[in-house]
Amino acid sequence: MSTEKHVDSDVQVQEDGDERLPEVNWTADEETKAKRKLDFIIMPILTLGFFCLQLDRGNMANAITDNFMADVGIDQDQFNVGQQMLSLGIVLTEIPSNMILYRVGPGKWLTLQLFLFGIVSTFQAFQRGYGAFIATRFLLGITESGFIPGGLWTLSTWYTRDETAKRVMIFYFGNQIGQASAKLLAYGILHMRGVGGQPGWFWLFALMGAFTVLGGFVYGLFLPDSFQRPRSTFLPQVTWFTERELYILQTRVLRDDPMKGKKKRKIGLDAFKRTFIDWRVWVHFLITLCNNGPQRAFDTYAPSIVTSFGFGRLVSNALAAVGLFLQVPVSFAFSWISDRFNLRGETVVVGMFCHLLGYVFNRIFTRVQLRGVRYFGVVWTQTFGTFSHPLNIAWLSLTCKDSEQRALAMAGVIMNANIAGIYGAQIFRSDDKPLYQRGFTVAIAVLSVGLVLAVSRWADDFLHRRRKVRALE
Repeated sequence: MSTEKHVDSDVQVQEDGDERLPEVNWTADEETKAKRKLDFIIMPILTLGFFCLQLDRGNMANAITDNFMADVGIDQDQFNVGQQMLSLGIVLTEIPSNMILYRVGPGKWLTLQLFLFGIVSTFQAFQRGYGAFIATRFLLGITESGFIPGGLWTLSTWYTRDETAKRVMIFYFGNQIGQASAKLLAYGILHMRGVGGQPGWFWLFALMGAFTVLGGFVYGLFLPDSFQRPRSTFLPQVTWFTERELYILQTRVLRDDPMKGKKKRKIGLDAFKRTFIDWRVWVHFLITLCNNGPQRAFDTYAPSIVTSFGFGRLVSNALAAVGLFLQVPVSFAFSWISDRFNLRGETVVVGMFCHLLGYVFNRIFTRVQLRGVRYFGVVWTQTFGTFSHPLNIAWLSLTCKDSEQRALAMAGVIMNANIAGIYGAQIFRSDDKPLYQRGFTVAIAVLSVGLVLAVSRWADDFLHRRRKVRALE
C-alpha cells in the first residue's frame, strides 16, 4: 500500500495523433512482481463480487426445496414468471448501467451496486404474495444489471489481450463457486426453519443478502478505479500501487492494445454504430442466447430434479452442488488451453458440445429407474453447463477494436445472457414435471442452434487468420 500523492504516469492517454508505442524500460522481474500484485488485488475483489451476486441470484433455486412457493402463496408457473422478471429487470437497464460505470468509474459504481442488490436480496426474506414476489425479483434484476459486464470491462482495462481469457474464467469462478457454495450453505441454513418462528428460506435470503452488503464494504475499501485513478472509493488518499508499478502495468497494456489509451469520458453514437452493425458481435450474442437459456433453467430446478430421484429435499441441495464444484477445475483447464494455444473458438465449440450432451443424457435417463444413472446426467450437465459462456465472452473481447466497443459488447452479451433467462424460465413447467421430457427436448434444440453458430464463427475466425498469414507471405 502506498499513500504517496499520485501524479500522472509517463504513459499519457493519447486522444489522437502520435501512435508510437511506449518503450519497455523495466526488467522482466519487475513486470512479474507488478502483475502478481495486480492479480492479488483486482482478481479476488472482482471474483468476490460475482460470488455475492450469484449467492443472491441463485438462492431461489434452494428456497423452493424448503416449501417457499407454498409459504409465499405462488405456484410453479407464477414462480417462472418471477424468474422472467428478474431477467427482464437486468435486460432493461444493462446498457444504461454500463454507461454510468464508464462515466463514473467501476470503483464507485460496482460498490454501490453491491450495496443495493445486497439490500434487496435481504428484504426478499419478508415477501408474501405473488405481487411482492414479482416486485422483488424485478427490483433485484434492476440493481444487479450491469454488474457482470462492468466487472468484465474493468478486468479488460487492467490486462493485456492474451491474458484476458484466463482472467475472465477466474472472474467466472466467482459465479461457479457461488452456485456450488450456495447449495451447500443452503443445506445448513435451511435447517434453521423454525428459528425465530421463521421458515428456513427466510434465513437463506437474510444471511446471504447481509454477506453481499459486507462485500460492498470490501469493494469500497479496496477496488481501485483505473490507472488514472488508482484509489478506492472509501480510501481516496490511498493507492495500492507504487508509481513505478502503475507505469509498468499501464505501459504493458497500451503496448498490447493502444486503443485502450483512447478512452473518452462517455460513449458516443459512433461507438454504438460500430458495435451493433458488426455481424461477428451479433453471432457472439446469439451463441450466448442459445447457451444460457437451458443453463439458467437447469440451474434453477437442479435441486428439485434431484429431489424427484428420491433424495431428501435438503440433501438434494448438497447433491446439486457436486457438478458445480467439478466445473471449476474443468473450466480452468479449458481456459488454460484457450489462452496457451490461442484456441478461442475451438474451446467454445467443445464446451458447448459437452453441454448439449448433458441434456441428451437427461432426456434419455428420464426413463431409467436407477437414480444413480439419472444423477450422473445432472452432474454432467452442471460440470459442462456454464464455462462456454465466459470463454465466448473472452473471444468476443478480443474481437472488439477499442474500449468503447468493448464496453458496449460486454453489456450486450450479458444482456443476451439475461434475455436467455427470460425464455429459459419457461423451459421447465409444472405440466411437464417430474421428468421434464419436453423441457430437455427444447434445451437440446436450442443448444444445437448455438453449436452451429459457434462452429460457423470458428470457421470464420480460422479463414480470417489464414488470409492474414497469406497477406504477410
